[in-house]
Amino acid sequence: MTTHDLPAALAEIVDDFQALSEPDRLQLLLEFSRELPELPDRLKDHPELLEQVVECQSPLFLAIETEKNDAGPAGAIRLYFKAPPEAPTTRGFAGVLHEGLDGLSAAEILGVPDDMPELLGLTRAITPLRMRGMTAMLGRIKRKVAANSRPTS
Repeated sequence: MTTHDLPAALAEIVDDFQALSEPDRLQLLLEFSRELPELPDRLKDHPELLEQVVECQSPLFLAIETEKNDAGPAGAIRLYFKAPPEAPTTRGFAGVLHEGLDGLSAAEILGVPDDMPELLGLTRAITPLRMRGMTAMLGRIKRKVAANSRPTS
């Protein structure tokens, strides 16, 4: 797989990671951890609207919303993550997925290859359990987007 198979924002992130040495990749992951947006108040006050990604080693919760588009098909997908500050790897992965996928269409998100996390070049620097957590985050996002995209009868 190449970055040409990815949406533009995600491809740019992957290119940034691939351009760095392994220790610098970890630093970039920490930057994404610090840049993960806070939950909007409407989700902070209603944790029942968040779904836990149990495969993650650290507690990670997410919510997915589809913007309403009066002109026809559903609009952009919005992603929201909650991860503790003391879990920088998990927050970093969430930050990568937020920056790379938030605002895309359902089709664009569903087209992201399941093994995209491996393209970040962190497989030697991060435990396999943590890598599985990021893969699980992407998988959960794609499953929820697919379920929300099915036409209702």
